[in-house]
Amino acid sequence: MYSNGRKRMYFIMIAMLLLTSLLSSASFTTAAEAKPKTDAQVFHDAMRKLWEDHITWTRLVIVSLSNGLPDTDTTVQRLLQNQDDIGDAIKPFYGDAAGEQLSELLRDHILIAAEIIQAAKNGDTAAQNDAIARWYANADAIAEFLNSANPKNWPLDEMKAMMRKHLDLTLQEAVSYLNGDYSASISAYEQIHIQALGMADMLSEGIIRQFPKKFK
Repeated sequence: MYSNGRKRMYFIMIAMLLLTSLLSSASFTTAAEAKPKTDAQVFHDAMRKLWEDHITWTRLVIVSLSNGLPDTDTTVQRLLQNQDDIGDAIKPFYGDAAGEQLSELLRDHILIAAEIIQAAKNGDTAAQNDAIARWYANADAIAEFLNSANPKNWPLDEMKAMMRKHLDLTLQEAVSYLNGDYSASISAYEQIHIQALGMADMLSEGIIRQFPKKFK
């Protein structure tokens, strides 16, 4: 049998162990609750990086394609890879099929843009106008896709305006470059950069609001 002193010591040890366990659990919970805030910021920054890549490689394609540079095919492929990267970024939230669909729409966005540049370079106005019409239709399709995925945070009118503004500025950038007005082309690119960051923020914030539990 334990003496009263030894019993008291025994209970004190148990109490200390329980207290330590509770403190460890509290620390773990606090860390777990803090992590999603960091994840949300990382996601926000990663989305910005993807859209900065988008406008950067688009710019390089405009330059390479306009001048017939030997790096054109490689540069176009890198730009197309960016469209797959953007699609991959939404797969954890909307599924693989949705991610693939967005990538396909974005790849069309790039390929049609290349048609516009080539037609303008060749002086083929009819082909250029046809490609521009399809380009804006594709932009509306991207807007509709985004709205269907997240109607509350991505209203259709806002998505269409966002995508059309992106096309307006990109067309201005490309046409100015082809016409040799490099200052205007650079000015358009500066505006595109700001607009692309706004697009990225609208997308990341919409996803975070729609799936708050994934960021906690």
